[in-house]
Order: sequence, then C-alpha cells, then structure tokens
Amino acid sequence: MAVSIGILGAGQFAGTFVKLFRLHPGVGKMLVSDIEAGRAAELCERQGLDGTVEDFNALLASDVDAVAIFTQRWTHGPLVVQALRAGKHVYSAVPMAVTETEIADIITAVKETGLIYMMGETSYYNPATVYARKKLNTGEFGRVFYSEGDYVHDMDLGFYAAYQYSGGENWKQTASYPPMLYPTHSIGGVLGALDAHAVSVSCIGVKDEHDDGVFDKNVSIFHNDFSNATAMFELSDGGVMRTNEMRRVGYPSHMRESRFRYFGTEGSFEQLARVSVWQDKEKVYDVSAEVDTSSTMSADDPALANVALELRDAFTSGHAPVHDVKRLPAELHGAPNGHEGSHHFLVDDFVTAVETETLPPVNAWVAARFTLPGIIAHQSANQSGQRLPIPDFGDPPVMLNTDS
Repeated sequence: MAVSIGILGAGQFAGTFVKLFRLHPGVGKMLVSDIEAGRAAELCERQGLDGTVEDFNALLASDVDAVAIFTQRWTHGPLVVQALRAGKHVYSAVPMAVTETEIADIITAVKETGLIYMMGETSYYNPATVYARKKLNTGEFGRVFYSEGDYVHDMDLGFYAAYQYSGGENWKQTASYPPMLYPTHSIGGVLGALDAHAVSVSCIGVKDEHDDGVFDKNVSIFHNDFSNATAMFELSDGGVMRTNEMRRVGYPSHMRESRFRYFGTEGSFEQLARVSVWQDKEKVYDVSAEVDTSSTMSADDPALANVALELRDAFTSGHAPVHDVKRLPAELHGAPNGHEGSHHFLVDDFVTAVETETLPPVNAWVAARFTLPGIIAHQSANQSGQRLPIPDFGDPPVMLNTDS
C-alpha cells in the first residue's frame, strides 16, 4: 500500500523534496500545511498535491501515514516528538534537534512507538562519503586515524535571502543561528563513513566582525556572535576528527559546500572545490571523475538564491559514478536532485524504511551521533574551548544495509 505523507512547512526547501516524494511509486496521497496558508496553497497547486490542512494539529489528526518536517531548523525536536506520539512516521530536515534533551526525547519516542524516524542528512550520500565507505570496506585505508569535514557556506551565497524569506522583518534575530548547531553536513560525511562516534570535543568560535549586525549578541535570539567555528573531536576508535562550520568565508560553496578528508595508515582521500584525490604511499590518483556530479544542488535550492542564473541553470539533476543509481526507482531517474546527488536517495530510503518497517541509514541513533557533537562543541566554544565529553545514545538496534 502506498505511503501517504503530510508536509509541514511549504517554504523554499520543501518544494525540492515534494517533487521527489510525488514521483516516488511508493507514495500516495500528499497533504501540506504551513503557518502561512498562502504558501501551502501555492505549493499544493504547483505540485498537484491532494490538499492543504489548517495547521500541524490538523495534519496529525489526518489519515496520513507519515509527516515530513521542513520548518525552521531550531523547531524540529518538539515537532518530531509530537508527530511520533500521534502515530506518524517522521522525515525531518536537519538538524535533528538543538538540545541533548530534545534528542533524548526523540529516541525515547521512537523506542516506545516503534515508528520510523529519519533525518534528511545529505552528507551520508555525498559521493566522497560513499567513496570512503567503499575504500574502508575493502581495507585500502588501513586504519583511519584522522579525518576532516568542512561545511563552508558563506552568508552571501543564499543564507541572507533564506533567512529574510523565513524570518520576515526580524530576520536578523535568527540569522545568527550558531554554526555548530547545524553540524550534520560536516560531521555526517565523516561519521557516515567511519565505524566510530565522537566522545569528546574542544571547539573555538570565531567572533564575527561584519558590520551587518547579524551575528550580534544583542540582536540574536541565540545570544550568538560566532560566525565560524572549528572543533577537534576525539573518536571512539581512538582517532581524531576535525570539523569546520563557516558562514564568513571566501569559498565557492555553490560548487561544493561540504568537503571531506580521511587519512589512513595505508591510504588517504582529500577534496578541494573541484579536485578529489586518492593517495597511497607511492602515488597520487586523481579520482575527481568518480565523485563528481553534474550538480551540487537543485536549481531551486534556496542556497542559490543570489547565484547568477547561468550558474543556477548548470545545477540540474545528477549523480556521481560512485553512486548506486540502480537501486533507485525508475521514476526518479532524471528528476530534479540536489546536494551532490543525495536527494533521490534520501526520499527513497525514507519510503523504503516505512514500507519495510526497517531502520533507515540515518535513523534516530545515527542522527544523534551526527547532531549532538555539534551541540556540545558550541558549549565548548562558549567556554573558551574547554574539552567536554559527548554523551552517546548507543548503536541503533538494526541497521538497514544500503549502498548509495
């Protein structure tokens, strides 16, 4: 039986996924709700959905099997728990939540309801992460003892427009969202490949010096003035992971906003914006073609709001050769994609998990390991880099075996 889905949040980002859910052969009825009714009505008409509902409570009272949450990033935790307690499977945009308590509440709700929760983390399907997983499985890295994940996304490249769209006249109050509370695009690409999790962190935050008043503690509802942050994590396998979250940076994030490096005792992998290399003790191999896609994100991704139209036109659907596209439904082939070929896999893995009643790859336990380290890192930054322990909720009870 087809899975029915209710969409919560009809903003810029939701539309990219609504298209794919609509195309997926495992999805049936789709409803949408937004606090701005006009946005929900417009998305419903544009995507040919089956109707709008007044609010979240009405969505939960409807007969949909699942909800997909695309609201503002600091709102996800309580909404996810409410949906699970109402008997709905949940797909949530990142991050999972913004506090340890919210994360714990989600995991408890998943345990007690037996329902599916999936966080829509793109970096798990990033071609570099997929490539690294395969190299680890063949033993070519040896022991990976050091890794890096960077999310380099300047405010000028879409974030101003996105916050203004969602925040209205008071948008600066929330545009100061702490970088380390949005850590999954950097952490997920490392831990999505390694069989390890973070156990402690020391983080340094860089106070913003821009004169636009965004990262101003007197304006910020998060009382945050860090626009960039760098964290050093100790991993459970004895290795080290370094993560950068940057919002003021001279870097072309529309080309590659997440980038990764893994160093092992026998081999290593490194990325720049346009070049990726595999190295052993004798040679350097250019593997750019294996992990390149014809896009980094969909042409209607809000991150491209201020990017020239000729560049936006180049960001059409695409996968990297390292992606296993054969596992995807034929209906998604050639459909709009995004974030280096990840969107198709995100949608398919959620629908498959609901249909088969199995945990998706980025389930609640994995999502916690992608999210909580950043939360603790931000606490460290606010304590001048003090090294802090990172709680862990354990391994997932079952893992869906998927190659992306």
